[in-house]
Formats: sequence, structure tokens, C-alpha cells
Amino acid sequence: MAEPDPKDSLDAATRATRSLKGLSTELTARVPQLLEAMRSVGAGLELHSTLDRICETAAELAHARYAAIGVVDELGEGLSDFVTYGVPQDVAEEIGRRPDGHRGLLGALIHDPGPVRLADLSTDPRSAGFPPGHPRMRSFLGVPIRVQGEIFGNLYLTEKHGGAEFSDYDLHMVRVLATEAGIAIGNARLYEAARQREHWIDGSVAVTTALLSGGDADEALSVVAEQARRLADAAAGIVLLPAEGGGLEIVAVSSDDPSSSLGVIIPGRSAVVGKLLAGEAVFIDDSASDSRMVTRLAEGFGPSMLLPLQSGGRVLGALATPRSRGARPFTEAERTLAAQFASQAALALMMAEAQRDRERLAVYEDRDRIARDLHDLVIQRLFATGMMLESAQRRSVVPEVRTGVGRAVDELDVTIQEIRTAIFALQQEPAEAPSGLRTRVLREINMAAVPLGFKPSHRFLGPVDSLVGELTGKNLVAALREALSNAFRHAEASLIDVVVDATVVLPDGRAAVRLSVADDGVGIPEGGRRSGLRNLARRAESLGGASRIGEGGGGTTVVWEAPL
Repeated sequence: MAEPDPKDSLDAATRATRSLKGLSTELTARVPQLLEAMRSVGAGLELHSTLDRICETAAELAHARYAAIGVVDELGEGLSDFVTYGVPQDVAEEIGRRPDGHRGLLGALIHDPGPVRLADLSTDPRSAGFPPGHPRMRSFLGVPIRVQGEIFGNLYLTEKHGGAEFSDYDLHMVRVLATEAGIAIGNARLYEAARQREHWIDGSVAVTTALLSGGDADEALSVVAEQARRLADAAAGIVLLPAEGGGLEIVAVSSDDPSSSLGVIIPGRSAVVGKLLAGEAVFIDDSASDSRMVTRLAEGFGPSMLLPLQSGGRVLGALATPRSRGARPFTEAERTLAAQFASQAALALMMAEAQRDRERLAVYEDRDRIARDLHDLVIQRLFATGMMLESAQRRSVVPEVRTGVGRAVDELDVTIQEIRTAIFALQQEPAEAPSGLRTRVLREINMAAVPLGFKPSHRFLGPVDSLVGELTGKNLVAALREALSNAFRHAEASLIDVVVDATVVLPDGRAAVRLSVADDGVGIPEGGRRSGLRNLARRAESLGGASRIGEGGGGTTVVWEAPL
């Protein structure tokens, strides 16, 4: 069946609306446009794109040059977000910081939400003026947007085309659109909340998988820090454990410069440390200016969440996820999800600790059994054999035989002493050897399979464990984690192939190891965020290597290499 012509549908809607009584000719003529605007507003589920679409649709509907939506913060005292339409990017950058809603006409509409129509907003006593570089605006129309009966924000329109004022008809149409926008925003919020919960659950599963896979403790804590940073959209993810002399020590960091904060101890006199060790979460609006933050590390951060890692009434440490200065504050939903993530991570840490204790106990029991067998069986038999040889030595009349048997008895004595030394060593606590690179790579692949929904394929070339040093290996694992995370979040891939090649020779003749992560996804979009790719490059360059991205054939290949 052929699809209906949109023009025919629009004409039919126009003819139908002309029959409606009580509507003026102008308003009746604009109803089809309103219906189309309402359809456009409800076309998507992603929240920010929905806000962009509402602004554009409202501007077209009311013939306005500029449109904006100010999203009221959770306390109802200011704006947590400000979405604009019609303002060029270079002008927005020149203006700088967006309005916070604490003063001026925008602030007045927050505290007294209701329709406002002005011929010249600059003459209104509530107006606070415009910052330098702001475009000229005179005519103004503002209406509140309500979501499930509560104020979500305000829709603002300025500069009606032709220099005219906004009419009553514009106000009626925009109010209807604002009602539909409230419904669309409510749906988008539900979708965003569901998707956000899904991401945090996937992160919790990934952390649990990593912690219970048998890796060393330091690497497990690094996984917690990296997952927390990614999920909270934070500038850093930091894990702190109780220090020997009191306070909390930073033991794992995921940030652009982790080395500057590793090992830093937050003293016990800090009020924040006291609350965390008591099992209380601490939420900070601006770390740089909060008097409770007593270290210089806080100077570079803004909103922060500090959460206790506690399970079963036991506080194991703390998790911090600070955002950059000037970043948006954490919402109530984000705080709740992060607290649940911290509890899950703490439970996984306790389970991993219990698992390691069980494995260690099994090793001790096995070593004790071997030691007992050596002592009770092997040494006794060797001792008996030595006594038999000594008896034979005394009965022998041939000097050469007596001398040879004596040497054999001496060797048996030395052997018994060596076995006793081995028994003593078996009874000591074994030193924990770090996992090999091959094991750690496989652990990352298995962990990534949870959010991806499939397990990436893998290959190893050359003696990876023996050739790749500890520092290079840690950075390679971190680069693999970043590449797999990018593939999950952006690539929409159905296949991923991981190759670790320890037989590579760089152009300058140095032996190297190369990590390749290839996917069949959509590639890197124009203008997309590349912070993860920069992290990969920095890791490689710090070791004297390099990182590059290859695209083509419907996918992306990340190549990371460093000299051995």
C-alpha cells in the first residue's frame, strides 16, 4: 500500500479544523501546524535531544528567532540546565557561563511560574540585563513546563520575526505545546532513568565479575575506580582504604593524572573521613570551596560524591567520584544509584576477600599435608635406609666398599636436611605472585562480555607473560579496558577481536608489544568525544610508544603499542 502524501494529510487536517466552532480563522489555520509540532516533540526518548527538539519546534510554531528551556534544579531555587536554540556556537562561547536562574527575569519565573508576555523585556523591572556579547532581545514569551504536576522548567521565546510582539494566539499555541512537552519530557525522564539504572547494574556486574575472577587486590580496586568514574560521568574515580596511622589512603585512581594522587592520605581529623568511616555518605556541591575538604587534591574538582564501601555493618573503605569544576551537580537519582553501586562493590570486595581466604586456606592445608607426608614417610624411609647402609658398612671387609657406603650415608644425611628445609618452607606463608598478562587480558575480556552481550574473540602471539614487563602490562590492560569500554558505549558492535602481539618490532628496531582491538561497529562519529582515545595515547606515550585509530570497512580498530 502506498504511503499517504503528507501534504494531503495536512490539507485534510486543515479542512477538518475549519469546521470547529468557536475558533478564530487565524487560530484554526494554525492548528495543523500545532498538531505537527506536538507530533515532533514526542518523537524521541533521549532527554537532551527532546529538549533541543522542543526549543526548535516552539520557535518555529511562534515564529521566534530564539528559544530556550531552563530546567529547574531539584531544590527549585535555580537552573540545573539551560538548552538554547538560535544562538550560534561562537556567540554562546563569547557569552560564557549560562544563566543560573538565581536573579533576573529567569529567576523570577522560577519562583512565580506562570505565562509571561512582554513587548520589551528590557523594560521589565525584573530584568537584570544581558552579559557582554549577548544578542539583542526585545519581545518575550515565557510559559512553564510541568511534568506530572510539578514544575520541570520554563520555555522561553524571544525576538518574534518582523519585530512584532507575541500575540494571544502565540501564547495559546505555546501553552498547548508546553503541555505536550511535559508529557514528552516525562517519558524521556522515565527512559533515561531506566537506561541509567541499566548502566549502573551492568557496572556492578562487571565489578563483581572482576573481583571474583581471582585477580590481585590492586587490580580489582582499579576496576572499581574506573567503573565508578565511567558510570558517574566524573572526572575521577577514587578508592580509599583505612591507613595504618588513621585516616583514609588513596589506593586506586582512575583519572587523567592518577600518579599525582595515589598514596595520598586524607587525615583522620577530616570531618568527611569521620562520616565515611561511620558508614555515612557525603555529598559536596563544590570540593574546591568546601571547608571540609582538607587536601589540595580537592582544588581541581567541583561536585563530589563520597560513599562508604560497607557491607554487613563493616566499612572497608570509601569511594569518591568528583566532577570537574563548574560541572552539573549530581542528581538525587545518581546519588541513589551510586550508593547502591558502592554497596554492591563492597559486598563483592568482601566476597573476593573470603574467596581468597578460602583459596589460601586450601593451599595451606595442601602444603601441610605435603609437609606431613615428607616428614612421616620420606624422611623415615631415608633414615631407615641410612641405618641399613651403616650396618652393611660395618660388616664389609673391603675398604673400597666401606668408603663408598660411607659416602652414600653422608649423601642421605644431606638429603634429609634438604627435605627438612623444604618442610620448613612449606609451613611458611607463600608470597603472592601477580597474575600473568595473559590471565589479566582474559579477565578483562570476560568482564566486558557482560555489558556487551557477547564475548570478544582473542589471540596471543609470542611469549606474552615472559616478555612484557609489569608496568607495560598494567598500562596495556588499562588500554584494553578503555578500548572495550568505548566499543560498548559508542560502537554498537556485534563482533570484537582482541590481539596481543609480543613479537612486534618498531620502525626504530625496538622490540614491542602491540594491542589491537577491532570491531564491526559504526565508527567514530564526527564531533564525538575523544577523551578516551586521548587517554590511550597518553598511556602509550608515557612508555615511549604510540596509539592510533583505524577506520574503514564498517568498523574501528584501536592499535596501542609500547616497547618491551
